[in-house]
Amino acid sequence: MRPSKPPSALRVAPAPATAPNYPLPAGMRDLLPPEALQRRMLSRRLLEHFGLHGYALVTPPAFELADVLERGLGTLDPRDVLRFVEPESGEVAALRPDVTPQIARMAATRLADRPMPMRLCYEGTVLRRRQERARKHRQIPQAGVELLGVRGPEGDIELMGLSVSSARAAGLTGFKLDVGHADIARAMMSEFPAQLAAPILDALARKDTGILADLARGSGAPAAVVTALCELPKLHGDAAVWAEAERVLNPTAAAPALGALRDLWDRATAFGLESVLLVDFGEVRGFAYYTGAIFHLLAEGPGEPIGSGGRYDDLLARFGAPMPAAGFALDLDNLAWALRIQGCEEIPEPRVLVALGARSAAICAALRAAGRGCVVGNEGDLEAFARAWGFSHVLRMADEKIALWEASTAGSTAVAAGSDAEVAARLAEKLGSR
Repeated sequence: MRPSKPPSALRVAPAPATAPNYPLPAGMRDLLPPEALQRRMLSRRLLEHFGLHGYALVTPPAFELADVLERGLGTLDPRDVLRFVEPESGEVAALRPDVTPQIARMAATRLADRPMPMRLCYEGTVLRRRQERARKHRQIPQAGVELLGVRGPEGDIELMGLSVSSARAAGLTGFKLDVGHADIARAMMSEFPAQLAAPILDALARKDTGILADLARGSGAPAAVVTALCELPKLHGDAAVWAEAERVLNPTAAAPALGALRDLWDRATAFGLESVLLVDFGEVRGFAYYTGAIFHLLAEGPGEPIGSGGRYDDLLARFGAPMPAAGFALDLDNLAWALRIQGCEEIPEPRVLVALGARSAAICAALRAAGRGCVVGNEGDLEAFARAWGFSHVLRMADEKIALWEASTAGSTAVAAGSDAEVAARLAEKLGSR
């Protein structure tokens, strides 16, 4: 998927020359109306969908003792973590760079007496110091799930299916599920000198066949492994790529992982995921963290995954509670971006700005009782005020004439007169949902 330019909603207009300048820390940003409302609606929709699949909501704290977080950092560099000294205890604490270690801590302690499996979901922001791209925020809003106590492909398929249905529940229509296996690259790396591991993994991540070939020459690795390593970046696509992948990888130590990935592919196809499924045999993101299946949700717009997940069976052992574990997280910024690109962004419920008048307070009360948001507007350009603050309609009343102005069309329709309750009922019917 090709990255596109950031939507204009994310561009911040320069402040007037006379306005005071209160800059945010680098990488931080505010969510203003209506973006904040749309974010909340997206989060709510995802959490409700997770709940429909049996995942119970937990809310971990924004910071933890640094030792707890560092046990489960996985692929994150410890230098990415924002630390501080907690004043009361004097302990070193850290703002969470990842929620999964917090879930692991809960599972090993406060949830340890619950029967297995554990299905937990969450929504929150993680904070990281690193900024890989100028547009990448240090604050990363996420919604995700963790499945603990379910081993192997059964758990992987459950999560892959849930990631796909979650993207659809959010309103996304065009996306792909890209699947790989950590042990393919891991098995290949075992054939090369340790000092080549980092540059080989970096070249694989960038799919640079030229550098891979240079690194492999003279490494002492078997010829079949050298050939397979150089071919890995090309082994990405739909079902048609399997024949070449099996030809190249079966003669190497990656053959068992290849077989496991093929089994997962077949199960995913049988599960109904074939229309969105891709495979990437050279996937190395999270190489040091994942122990099996790896998957990413890709969509037009962000230029990076809208969601990532996989199996990390070694994680809970670091907290004294060894058990199989897997999960995924959706990046809410990237998901919202993809929704905007596809024109699938959820439209907020109607909100009415009621012109000031003798009946305005009573009409507002009746509208709120009917579940419609509204407020009484002061004198002035109500239409401009409505557009600026995200009101969908303006209601004006003069004698027995009642007119409802709609922001999206800039047109007005007449509303039949009657009692306050009757007018509110007719308005609620006309408003419906946007």
